[in-house]
Amino acid sequence: MHYYQFHIGDYKSHTSHLSVIEDIAYRRLLDFYYLHEKPIKQHNIARQIGMRDYEQEVLSILDEFFLSTTDGFVSLRANKEIENYHSKIEQASKAGKASAERRFNARLTDVQPTINQEPLTINQEPDISICPPSGEPEDKTGLPKCNHQGVIDLYHKHLPMLRKVEVWNDARKGYLRQRWREVADELSKTKEIGAPEILGWFAEFFDHIGTSRFLTGKVNSKDGRAFVADLEWILKPSNFAKIVEGKYHGTN
Repeated sequence: MHYYQFHIGDYKSHTSHLSVIEDIAYRRLLDFYYLHEKPIKQHNIARQIGMRDYEQEVLSILDEFFLSTTDGFVSLRANKEIENYHSKIEQASKAGKASAERRFNARLTDVQPTINQEPLTINQEPDISICPPSGEPEDKTGLPKCNHQGVIDLYHKHLPMLRKVEVWNDARKGYLRQRWREVADELSKTKEIGAPEILGWFAEFFDHIGTSRFLTGKVNSKDGRAFVADLEWILKPSNFAKIVEGKYHGTN
């Protein structure tokens, strides 16, 4: 996990007796545990969290706040949070697949235009319902407001090998608002959510993209050139659904 909720009041009530060094050690141990999602081995852990000069304090925190098992030190509270987090990711993945299937079925049932259909004139307004420039207002959906800059920052952080976002126009905003709403709607089915939970999902989503050799330009086509995805391409409905389904990870 690259994100987890931090409950300040809860943390303070359990750690008010700690010294400054012990408090730092506990925070770093928690970060280490959430990042690696596995039991902490006592050997060399102080060095791994950058506190080799405070090994005794680190071991003291392990004994007090973590449970010693045959596999290492574990945190039951953190394990529960990690399990809930992956459950949300799985639900969002299922939602993406369902959304893709609905769009596919809708295309099959579309009525084809007849020869007598009136052509689109130069003064006729284009249909922007497929990708509204600004998306549906958040006050109508009841979902957290789309954090454009937050998602862009996560994209740059987790996928530095892909094309950097230089322009964020209305079309791109529309794509992101739609994907944000889809993810938010699915996550909100199990519990109350805010923007941080949705950003956490996108962080994991971008990490997922980073494991695809095809999407990151590591697979050459017959002409010797490699495809490299960008954020706009990723956010388009069909591409987004295929990424969630893992269809671009077969060449890894």
